[in-house]
Amino acid sequence: MSVEPSQSAASSARTITSDAPFFVCLIVLGGAYVLLILAMLVADASFTTPDHLWSALKSPEIRYSIKLSLISCALTTILSLWVAVPIGYLMSRFDFRGRSVVDSVLDIPVVLPPLVIGLSLLILFQTPVGRAVERVVPVTYEIPSVILAQFTVACAFAVRTMRVTFDQIPIRAEQVALTLGCTRSQAFWMVVLPEARRGMLTAATLAWARSLGEFGPILVFSGATRMRTEVMPTTVFLELSIGNLEAAVAVSLLMVVAAVVVLVNARIFGLRRPPML
Repeated sequence: MSVEPSQSAASSARTITSDAPFFVCLIVLGGAYVLLILAMLVADASFTTPDHLWSALKSPEIRYSIKLSLISCALTTILSLWVAVPIGYLMSRFDFRGRSVVDSVLDIPVVLPPLVIGLSLLILFQTPVGRAVERVVPVTYEIPSVILAQFTVACAFAVRTMRVTFDQIPIRAEQVALTLGCTRSQAFWMVVLPEARRGMLTAATLAWARSLGEFGPILVFSGATRMRTEVMPTTVFLELSIGNLEAAVAVSLLMVVAAVVVLVNARIFGLRRPPML
């Protein structure tokens, strides 16, 4: 009886010893990247001062860019959810011909370079259909182009999030609702959608954060016109182009703070959901 515990302890000690290099490797490699991110943030924070930040906030151009960023990101988030929820549900629940093709198409905005997306949007509105839309609602190099450029990229991330959300929701409750006389629409609104609320919050926060940081498509499709199509990323670009590094860093820190708030919110209220009864 007294031999077995000692043998077990010796085996555990050998296991810990043999696994030590593996864990050290994980910590070193992972820690190096975490330290790199923290070092960049600390460098930004140490470069600027509260006076620089206050001076940036007093600039009418920067205040306009902040206002346009908040409005455009909010509209983009709403549009992304309106599209991502039905597409995510369709891709999660139904198998149809061409499903793999649609799935690949939905990933194109994620893998394409941002400048290519902006160029593609610009060319799209040079086609007869695009010109017809422009005669009704001016889009190119106007505020609607900012929202469309953000939406094109951000919606792809929202779609992926909603598909994962619906994949995690057991189909049994929905099937029970159908057997009890509910239509597919009623089962979706009364059973599935309430269970997907955390995923919707995650999709919304990710879409908002992605919209806030969008630069390439906006630069090509909307331009970087002061007090017109200027958002926070283009403000950083414009301030750098005139050598105003302090203002560029101040606006960058504002974007970092906003991104951290959004990401923390996504982590806390993420895809976790209460178990079904």
